[in-house]
Amino acid sequence: MSNPQVESVKLDELNCWRISHGGAELLIAQQGAQILSYQRDGDQPLIWLNEQAVFKQGTPIRTGVPVCWPWFGNFARNPQAVQAMRTANDEAPAHGLVRAQEWQLLGIDSSDGNLRVDLTLPETKGKLPGWPHSVELKLSIELGDKLVVKLSTTNLGDSDVSLSQALHSYFAVSDVRDVSVQGVDGLNYIETLEGWQTRTQTGDLRFSGETDRIYQKAPKQLSIIDPTWKRRIEITSEGSNSAVIWNPWIDRAAQLSDMADDGWQRMLCIETANVMDDIVTLLPGGSHTLGFTLTSYPL
Repeated sequence: MSNPQVESVKLDELNCWRISHGGAELLIAQQGAQILSYQRDGDQPLIWLNEQAVFKQGTPIRTGVPVCWPWFGNFARNPQAVQAMRTANDEAPAHGLVRAQEWQLLGIDSSDGNLRVDLTLPETKGKLPGWPHSVELKLSIELGDKLVVKLSTTNLGDSDVSLSQALHSYFAVSDVRDVSVQGVDGLNYIETLEGWQTRTQTGDLRFSGETDRIYQKAPKQLSIIDPTWKRRIEITSEGSNSAVIWNPWIDRAAQLSDMADDGWQRMLCIETANVMDDIVTLLPGGSHTLGFTLTSYPL
């Protein structure tokens, strides 16, 4: 296998790395330690690069794989144990505190044949605004035959830390109206668009309108079936028992300034998560790793 090619690039205001290795290309932003795109040679993209994404310092990027931490979504919807960790009284930003932070590159290594990128955020050691706890937060991205992403949290303090989190992956699809998700049949889910009611999934999930569901006790593997592109995307999770499936559809996408009006057709979010009853509580010295492995196969 040839040596990896690592190129430093700038997208508007943001420092990024474009990495080619093993017949695949990966684009990563230093802000948020965020994967922006992932594509294997000769194939359609697996991770969606939003053509209308905004690459400005301090602005969360709507594309790729945003890291949501130490809470997910609307802060007020999080369990009380997660809310109790925050000491500030102002309005809490959606999806936590690390998406718009500059992470530190620990290294890029390919000594074992795979390529691994490790990043960390020093501010999590007691310097996040309104969140005074000391933890070590690392993101590891491994590029080989598959894409492996792991977010590891270690409690460095002397009291428990509770958090919710997600790897908010935007997957590229031919047209969301033509794809389905396998692995959810029989699962209970929270229907956030209709009063946060708990419902039960029957059959595979198909899409005919705005979708925002939290699936509970999710299996380790979910699959996106895309007949037009003749492929199955497999997402295998680690350290997660919940999955969020989201697509904004027509009206919501039209309200998003950083997404094309028809952008919703080309993406589907399946978010590997620890949310609701699946939050993480770390004892002093305790660690947790949330991650997923991504691959695809022809149908």
